[in-house]
Amino acid sequence: MSFQNPVFIPGPTNMPEAIRQACSMPTIDHRSPIFGNILHPCLDGVRKVLKSESAHIFIFPSTGTGGWETALSNTLNSGDTVLAARNGMFSHRWIDMCQRHGLDVQVVETPWGHGLPADEYAAILKADTNHKIKVVLATHNETATGVKSDIAAVRAALDAANHPAMLFVDGVSSIASMDFRFDAWGVDVAVTGSQKGFMLPAGLAIVGFSDKAMTASETATLPRAFFDIKDMQNGYDNNAFPYTPPVGLMNGLKHALDLLLDEGIDNVIARHTRIATGVRLAVAAWGLELCAASPDVYSDTVSAIKTPDGFNATDIVTHADQVYGVAFGVGLGDVAGKVFRIGHLGSLTDVMMLSGLATAEMCMADLGLNIKLGSGVAAAQEYYRANPAAIIKDAA
Repeated sequence: MSFQNPVFIPGPTNMPEAIRQACSMPTIDHRSPIFGNILHPCLDGVRKVLKSESAHIFIFPSTGTGGWETALSNTLNSGDTVLAARNGMFSHRWIDMCQRHGLDVQVVETPWGHGLPADEYAAILKADTNHKIKVVLATHNETATGVKSDIAAVRAALDAANHPAMLFVDGVSSIASMDFRFDAWGVDVAVTGSQKGFMLPAGLAIVGFSDKAMTASETATLPRAFFDIKDMQNGYDNNAFPYTPPVGLMNGLKHALDLLLDEGIDNVIARHTRIATGVRLAVAAWGLELCAASPDVYSDTVSAIKTPDGFNATDIVTHADQVYGVAFGVGLGDVAGKVFRIGHLGSLTDVMMLSGLATAEMCMADLGLNIKLGSGVAAAQEYYRANPAAIIKDAA
Protein backbone atom coordinates (compact mmCIF):
# COMPACT_ATOMS: atom_id res chain seq x y z
CA MET A 1 0.00 0.00 0.00
CA SER A 2 1.02 3.63 -0.40
CA PHE A 3 1.54 5.85 2.64
CA GLN A 4 -0.02 8.67 0.60
CA ASN A 5 -3.42 6.98 0.39
CA PRO A 6 -5.94 6.71 3.23
CA VAL A 7 -6.73 3.23 4.49
CA PHE A 8 -10.20 1.70 4.29
CA ILE A 9 -9.76 -1.09 6.79
CA PRO A 10 -11.82 -1.25 9.99
CA GLY A 11 -8.77 -0.49 12.09
CA PRO A 12 -6.19 0.72 12.62
CA THR A 13 -7.78 3.78 11.11
CA ASN A 14 -6.37 6.90 9.52
CA MET A 15 -4.46 9.08 11.98
CA PRO A 16 -4.76 12.87 11.83
CA GLU A 17 -1.38 14.53 11.64
CA ALA A 18 -2.03 16.48 14.84
CA ILE A 19 -2.58 13.23 16.75
CA ARG A 20 0.56 11.69 15.26
CA GLN A 21 2.53 14.71 16.41
CA ALA A 22 0.96 14.53 19.87
CA CYS A 23 2.20 10.94 20.17
CA SER A 24 5.71 12.05 19.20
CA MET A 25 6.75 13.94 22.30
CA PRO A 26 9.92 14.33 24.36
CA THR A 27 10.58 11.97 27.23
CA ILE A 28 9.12 13.09 30.55
CA ASP A 29 9.35 11.73 34.05
CA HIS A 30 6.20 9.62 34.12
CA ARG A 31 6.18 9.79 37.92
CA SER A 32 6.11 13.57 37.95
CA PRO A 33 2.93 15.70 38.23
CA ILE A 34 3.12 16.49 34.50
CA PHE A 35 1.93 12.97 33.66
CA GLY A 36 -1.19 13.57 35.73
CA ASN A 37 -2.01 16.44 33.36
CA ILE A 38 -2.17 13.86 30.57
CA LEU A 39 -3.72 10.98 32.50
CA HIS A 40 -6.75 12.56 34.14
CA PRO A 41 -8.07 14.39 31.05
CA CYS A 42 -7.91 11.03 29.25
CA LEU A 43 -9.97 9.32 31.95
CA ASP A 44 -12.51 12.15 32.03
CA GLY A 45 -12.72 12.36 28.24
CA VAL A 46 -13.29 8.64 27.74
CA ARG A 47 -16.09 8.78 30.32
CA LYS A 48 -17.78 11.50 28.25
CA VAL A 49 -17.41 9.49 25.04
CA LEU A 50 -19.10 6.55 26.78
CA LYS A 51 -21.94 8.88 27.79
CA SER A 52 -21.45 8.04 31.43
CA GLU A 53 -21.45 10.05 34.60
CA SER A 54 -19.90 7.43 36.84
CA ALA A 55 -17.96 4.79 34.86
CA HIS A 56 -14.56 3.90 36.28
CA ILE A 57 -12.12 4.22 33.38
CA PHE A 58 -8.97 2.12 33.02
CA ILE A 59 -6.42 2.45 30.25
CA PHE A 60 -3.85 -0.32 29.80
CA PRO A 61 -0.91 -0.66 27.40
CA SER A 62 -2.58 -3.34 25.26
CA THR A 63 -5.31 -3.77 22.65
CA GLY A 64 -9.01 -4.57 22.73
CA THR A 65 -8.10 -8.20 23.39
CA GLY A 66 -6.36 -7.10 26.57
CA GLY A 67 -9.51 -5.18 27.42
CA TRP A 68 -11.52 -8.40 27.15
CA GLU A 69 -9.10 -10.09 29.53
CA THR A 70 -9.32 -7.15 31.93
CA ALA A 71 -13.10 -7.51 32.04
CA LEU A 72 -13.04 -11.26 32.71
CA SER A 73 -10.10 -11.58 35.08
CA ASN A 74 -11.18 -8.76 37.39
CA THR A 75 -14.79 -9.85 37.89
CA LEU A 76 -15.13 -13.65 37.63
CA ASN A 77 -14.11 -16.91 39.29
CA SER A 78 -13.05 -20.15 37.67
CA GLY A 79 -16.10 -22.17 36.63
CA ASP A 80 -18.46 -19.19 36.49
CA THR A 81 -21.09 -19.34 33.75
CA VAL A 82 -21.09 -16.79 30.94
CA LEU A 83 -23.81 -16.38 28.30
CA ALA A 84 -22.65 -15.38 24.82
CA ALA A 85 -23.75 -15.52 21.20
CA ARG A 86 -21.31 -16.48 18.47
CA ASN A 87 -22.24 -14.40 15.43
CA GLY A 88 -18.83 -13.49 14.04
CA MET A 89 -15.08 -13.75 14.42
CA PHE A 90 -14.71 -11.36 17.33
CA SER A 91 -17.54 -12.78 19.42
CA HIS A 92 -15.93 -16.18 18.72
CA ARG A 93 -12.57 -14.95 20.02
CA TRP A 94 -14.07 -13.57 23.23
CA ILE A 95 -15.81 -16.90 23.81
CA ASP A 96 -12.50 -18.68 23.23
CA MET A 97 -10.81 -16.46 25.80
CA CYS A 98 -13.53 -17.25 28.34
CA GLN A 99 -13.01 -20.96 27.82
CA ARG A 100 -9.23 -20.62 28.21
CA HIS A 101 -9.87 -18.91 31.54
CA GLY A 102 -11.82 -21.91 32.80
CA LEU A 103 -15.24 -20.31 32.46
CA ASP A 104 -18.36 -22.25 31.51
CA VAL A 105 -19.66 -20.56 28.37
CA GLN A 106 -23.25 -21.08 27.31
CA VAL A 107 -23.03 -20.33 23.60
CA VAL A 108 -25.98 -19.31 21.44
CA GLU A 109 -24.94 -20.12 17.87
CA THR A 110 -26.15 -17.31 15.64
CA PRO A 111 -25.86 -16.98 11.83
CA TRP A 112 -23.07 -14.68 10.73
CA GLY A 113 -24.71 -11.54 9.38
CA HIS A 114 -27.30 -11.41 12.15
CA GLY A 115 -27.28 -9.41 15.36
CA LEU A 116 -27.35 -10.75 18.89
CA PRO A 117 -30.52 -12.77 19.59
CA ALA A 118 -31.92 -10.72 22.46
CA ASP A 119 -35.11 -12.81 22.44
CA GLU A 120 -33.11 -16.01 23.00
CA TYR A 121 -31.12 -14.29 25.70
CA ALA A 122 -34.39 -13.33 27.36
CA ALA A 123 -35.67 -16.92 27.40
CA ILE A 124 -32.37 -18.29 28.73
CA LEU A 125 -32.14 -15.67 31.45
CA LYS A 126 -35.75 -16.20 32.51
CA ALA A 127 -35.12 -19.95 32.81
CA ASP A 128 -31.96 -19.36 34.89
CA THR A 129 -33.86 -19.03 38.16
CA ASN A 130 -30.81 -19.98 40.22
CA HIS A 131 -28.86 -17.14 38.61
CA LYS A 132 -26.03 -19.39 37.57
CA ILE A 133 -25.16 -17.02 34.72
CA LYS A 134 -22.81 -14.32 36.03
CA VAL A 135 -22.14 -12.35 32.87
CA VAL A 136 -23.80 -11.76 29.50
CA LEU A 137 -21.33 -10.95 26.72
CA ALA A 138 -22.41 -8.72 23.86
CA THR A 139 -20.41 -7.68 20.82
CA HIS A 140 -21.90 -4.31 19.92
CA ASN A 141 -20.38 -4.15 16.46
CA GLU A 142 -19.14 -7.38 14.86
CA THR A 143 -16.24 -6.13 12.78
CA ALA A 144 -15.99 -9.28 10.67
CA THR A 145 -19.52 -9.04 9.28
CA GLY A 146 -20.41 -5.36 9.55
CA VAL A 147 -23.24 -6.08 11.98
CA LYS A 148 -24.34 -3.99 14.94
CA SER A 149 -26.46 -5.39 17.74
CA ASP A 150 -29.08 -3.80 19.96
CA ILE A 151 -27.44 -3.52 23.37
CA ALA A 152 -30.49 -1.82 24.85
CA ALA A 153 -32.50 -4.95 23.94
CA VAL A 154 -29.99 -7.16 25.73
CA ARG A 155 -30.29 -4.97 28.83
CA ALA A 156 -34.08 -5.18 28.52
CA ALA A 157 -33.81 -8.99 28.46
CA LEU A 158 -31.81 -8.93 31.68
CA ASP A 159 -34.25 -6.54 33.33
CA ALA A 160 -37.34 -8.46 32.22
CA ALA A 161 -35.93 -11.61 33.83
CA ASN A 162 -34.92 -9.61 36.92
CA HIS A 163 -31.53 -11.26 36.46
CA PRO A 164 -28.45 -9.98 38.32
CA ALA A 165 -25.89 -10.98 35.67
CA MET A 166 -23.49 -8.28 34.57
CA LEU A 167 -23.50 -6.99 30.98
CA PHE A 168 -20.11 -6.83 29.27
CA VAL A 169 -19.97 -5.11 25.88
CA ASP A 170 -17.26 -5.27 23.24
CA GLY A 171 -17.34 -1.79 21.70
CA VAL A 172 -13.95 -2.01 20.03
CA SER A 173 -15.21 -0.96 16.59
CA SER A 174 -18.16 1.12 17.77
CA ILE A 175 -17.12 3.35 20.69
CA ALA A 176 -16.15 6.87 19.56
CA SER A 177 -17.82 6.20 16.19
CA MET A 178 -21.34 4.85 16.85
CA ASP A 179 -23.89 5.68 19.52
CA PHE A 180 -22.84 4.05 22.78
CA ARG A 181 -24.66 4.67 26.06
CA PHE A 182 -22.90 3.15 29.05
CA ASP A 183 -25.31 4.48 31.68
CA ALA A 184 -28.58 4.31 29.73
CA TRP A 185 -27.94 0.72 28.60
CA GLY A 186 -26.83 -0.44 32.02
CA VAL A 187 -23.45 -1.63 30.79
CA ASP A 188 -21.18 -3.08 33.48
CA VAL A 189 -17.96 -3.33 31.48
CA ALA A 190 -17.30 -1.67 28.13
CA VAL A 191 -14.18 -2.55 26.15
CA THR A 192 -12.55 -0.67 23.30
CA GLY A 193 -9.10 0.11 21.89
CA SER A 194 -7.12 3.09 20.69
CA GLN A 195 -6.79 2.16 17.01
CA LYS A 196 -10.33 2.63 15.73
CA GLY A 197 -12.66 5.48 16.69
CA PHE A 198 -9.94 7.17 18.73
CA MET A 199 -7.76 7.43 15.59
CA LEU A 200 -4.53 6.33 17.32
CA PRO A 201 -2.05 3.54 16.72
CA ALA A 202 -2.84 0.23 18.33
CA GLY A 203 -1.49 0.02 21.86
CA LEU A 204 -4.16 1.04 24.36
CA ALA A 205 -6.95 -1.06 25.85
CA ILE A 206 -9.66 1.31 27.10
CA VAL A 207 -12.15 -0.12 29.58
CA GLY A 208 -15.08 1.26 31.58
CA PHE A 209 -16.37 -0.45 34.75
CA SER A 210 -19.68 0.16 36.51
CA ASP A 211 -19.95 0.30 40.29
CA LYS A 212 -21.41 -3.22 40.16
CA ALA A 213 -18.38 -4.51 38.24
CA MET A 214 -16.06 -2.77 40.68
CA THR A 215 -17.80 -4.55 43.54
CA ALA A 216 -17.43 -7.88 41.72
CA SER A 217 -13.71 -7.23 41.45
CA GLU A 218 -13.40 -7.33 45.24
CA THR A 219 -14.21 -11.06 45.36
CA ALA A 220 -13.09 -12.24 41.90
CA THR A 221 -10.40 -14.92 42.04
CA LEU A 222 -9.29 -15.36 38.43
CA PRO A 223 -5.55 -14.66 38.21
CA ARG A 224 -4.52 -11.21 37.13
CA ALA A 225 -1.42 -9.12 37.51
CA PHE A 226 -0.71 -6.81 34.57
CA PHE A 227 -4.46 -6.20 34.10
CA ASP A 228 -5.35 -5.73 37.78
CA ILE A 229 -7.67 -2.72 38.00
CA LYS A 230 -6.97 -2.30 41.73
CA ASP A 231 -3.28 -1.80 41.02
CA MET A 232 -4.16 0.56 38.19
CA GLN A 233 -6.50 2.63 40.37
CA ASN A 234 -3.85 2.91 43.07
CA GLY A 235 -1.52 4.21 40.39
CA TYR A 236 -4.08 6.74 39.16
CA ASP A 237 -4.54 8.04 42.69
CA ASN A 238 -0.87 9.01 42.55
CA ASN A 239 -0.97 10.43 39.01
CA ALA A 240 0.80 7.34 37.69
CA PHE A 241 0.55 3.79 36.38
CA PRO A 242 1.66 0.79 38.45
CA TYR A 243 4.35 0.35 35.79
CA THR A 244 5.81 2.48 33.03
CA PRO A 245 2.95 4.05 31.03
CA PRO A 246 2.90 4.58 27.25
CA VAL A 247 3.20 8.33 27.65
CA GLY A 248 3.19 9.21 23.94
CA LEU A 249 0.05 7.19 23.24
CA MET A 250 -1.64 8.70 26.27
CA ASN A 251 -0.78 12.19 25.04
CA GLY A 252 -2.17 11.24 21.64
CA LEU A 253 -5.35 9.99 23.30
CA LYS A 254 -5.70 13.28 25.16
CA HIS A 255 -5.51 15.14 21.85
CA ALA A 256 -7.88 12.69 20.13
CA LEU A 257 -10.44 13.21 22.88
CA ASP A 258 -10.13 16.97 22.45
CA LEU A 259 -10.88 16.58 18.73
CA LEU A 260 -13.84 14.26 19.32
CA LEU A 261 -15.39 16.34 22.06
CA ASP A 262 -14.80 19.60 20.17
CA GLU A 263 -16.65 18.12 17.20
CA GLY A 264 -19.31 16.85 19.61
CA ILE A 265 -19.79 13.14 20.10
CA ASP A 266 -23.29 13.24 18.59
CA ASN A 267 -21.85 15.00 15.54
CA VAL A 268 -19.16 12.32 15.31
CA ILE A 269 -21.88 9.65 15.36
CA ALA A 270 -23.89 11.50 12.71
CA ARG A 271 -20.79 11.81 10.51
CA HIS A 272 -20.21 8.08 10.63
CA THR A 273 -23.84 7.36 9.82
CA ARG A 274 -23.76 9.71 6.84
CA ILE A 275 -20.55 8.31 5.40
CA ALA A 276 -21.75 4.72 5.95
CA THR A 277 -25.05 5.45 4.22
CA GLY A 278 -23.18 6.61 1.13
CA VAL A 279 -21.19 3.38 1.13
CA ARG A 280 -24.34 1.28 1.39
CA LEU A 281 -25.92 3.16 -1.51
CA ALA A 282 -22.79 2.50 -3.55
CA VAL A 283 -22.98 -1.22 -2.79
CA ALA A 284 -26.59 -1.29 -3.94
CA ALA A 285 -25.66 0.56 -7.14
CA TRP A 286 -23.05 -2.12 -7.85
CA GLY A 287 -25.77 -4.76 -7.59
CA LEU A 288 -24.08 -6.35 -4.59
CA GLU A 289 -25.30 -7.13 -1.08
CA LEU A 290 -23.96 -6.69 2.42
CA CYS A 291 -23.21 -9.56 4.73
CA ALA A 292 -25.45 -7.84 7.29
CA ALA A 293 -28.86 -9.48 6.97
CA SER A 294 -31.10 -6.42 7.30
CA PRO A 295 -30.93 -2.61 7.60
CA ASP A 296 -31.54 -2.67 11.35
CA VAL A 297 -28.16 -4.36 11.87
CA TYR A 298 -26.10 -2.35 9.36
CA SER A 299 -22.88 -1.13 10.94
CA ASP A 300 -21.86 2.49 10.60
CA THR A 301 -18.16 1.68 10.88
CA VAL A 302 -17.58 -1.23 8.50
CA SER A 303 -19.39 -2.76 5.54
CA ALA A 304 -18.73 -6.39 4.65
CA ILE A 305 -19.65 -6.74 0.96
CA LYS A 306 -20.54 -10.10 -0.53
CA THR A 307 -19.19 -10.99 -3.94
CA PRO A 308 -20.84 -13.42 -6.41
CA ASP A 309 -20.59 -17.15 -5.80
CA GLY A 310 -17.37 -18.59 -7.17
CA PHE A 311 -15.50 -15.29 -6.93
CA ASN A 312 -12.73 -14.97 -4.33
CA ALA A 313 -13.40 -11.66 -2.58
CA THR A 314 -9.86 -11.61 -1.20
CA ASP A 315 -8.62 -10.98 -4.75
CA ILE A 316 -10.16 -7.49 -4.56
CA VAL A 317 -8.13 -6.68 -1.45
CA THR A 318 -4.93 -8.06 -2.94
CA HIS A 319 -5.46 -6.24 -6.24
CA ALA A 320 -6.19 -2.93 -4.50
CA ASP A 321 -2.95 -3.20 -2.56
CA GLN A 322 -0.73 -4.31 -5.44
CA VAL A 323 -2.11 -2.10 -8.20
CA TYR A 324 -3.54 0.99 -6.50
CA GLY A 325 -1.76 1.07 -3.14
CA VAL A 326 -5.03 1.08 -1.21
CA ALA A 327 -5.97 -1.11 1.76
CA PHE A 328 -9.36 -2.77 2.20
CA GLY A 329 -10.21 -5.53 4.68
CA VAL A 330 -10.38 -9.24 3.89
CA GLY A 331 -13.14 -11.56 5.03
CA LEU A 332 -12.46 -13.45 8.26
CA GLY A 333 -13.52 -16.85 9.56
CA ASP A 334 -16.74 -18.19 8.07
CA VAL A 335 -16.88 -15.37 5.49
CA ALA A 336 -13.24 -15.55 4.36
CA GLY A 337 -13.12 -15.27 0.57
CA LYS A 338 -16.83 -14.44 0.48
CA VAL A 339 -16.69 -10.77 1.44
CA PHE A 340 -14.34 -7.84 1.35
CA ARG A 341 -14.65 -5.11 3.92
CA ILE A 342 -14.65 -1.34 3.63
CA GLY A 343 -13.89 0.39 6.89
CA HIS A 344 -15.50 3.81 7.24
CA LEU A 345 -14.64 5.00 10.72
CA GLY A 346 -12.28 7.29 12.53
CA SER A 347 -10.63 10.16 10.71
CA LEU A 348 -12.66 10.09 7.50
CA THR A 349 -14.53 12.54 5.28
CA ASP A 350 -16.97 12.23 2.40
CA VAL A 351 -14.20 13.07 -0.07
CA MET A 352 -11.87 10.42 1.35
CA MET A 353 -14.66 7.84 1.21
CA LEU A 354 -15.38 8.62 -2.43
CA SER A 355 -11.77 7.83 -3.28
CA GLY A 356 -12.13 4.44 -1.59
CA LEU A 357 -15.34 3.65 -3.46
CA ALA A 358 -13.72 4.65 -6.76
CA THR A 359 -10.79 2.33 -6.05
CA ALA A 360 -13.09 -0.57 -5.16
CA GLU A 361 -14.92 -0.04 -8.47
CA MET A 362 -11.68 -0.11 -10.45
CA CYS A 363 -10.56 -3.30 -8.71
CA MET A 364 -13.83 -5.12 -9.32
CA ALA A 365 -13.90 -4.02 -12.96
CA ASP A 366 -10.27 -5.07 -13.42
CA LEU A 367 -11.10 -8.51 -12.02
CA GLY A 368 -14.04 -9.04 -14.37
CA LEU A 369 -17.04 -8.32 -12.16
CA ASN A 370 -19.98 -6.66 -13.90
CA ILE A 371 -19.40 -3.25 -12.31
CA LYS A 372 -20.02 -0.01 -14.15
CA LEU A 373 -17.31 2.47 -13.31
CA GLY A 374 -18.75 5.47 -11.49
CA SER A 375 -22.04 3.84 -10.52
CA GLY A 376 -21.35 3.46 -6.82
CA VAL A 377 -19.43 6.70 -6.62
CA ALA A 378 -22.34 8.56 -8.21
CA ALA A 379 -24.83 7.03 -5.78
CA ALA A 380 -22.72 8.11 -2.83
CA GLN A 381 -22.12 11.54 -4.35
CA GLU A 382 -25.84 12.17 -4.70
CA TYR A 383 -26.38 11.27 -1.06
CA TYR A 384 -23.48 13.35 0.22
CA ARG A 385 -24.60 16.34 -1.87
CA ALA A 386 -28.11 16.10 -0.43
CA ASN A 387 -26.82 15.58 3.10
CA PRO A 388 -23.73 17.78 3.42
CA ALA A 389 -21.41 17.46 6.38
CA ALA A 390 -21.39 20.22 8.94
CA ILE A 391 -18.27 22.32 8.55
CA ILE A 392 -16.10 21.56 11.58
CA LYS A 393 -13.32 23.94 12.51
CA ASP A 394 -10.01 22.16 12.10
CA ALA A 395 -8.78 21.78 15.67
CA ALA A 396 -5.44 20.52 14.41
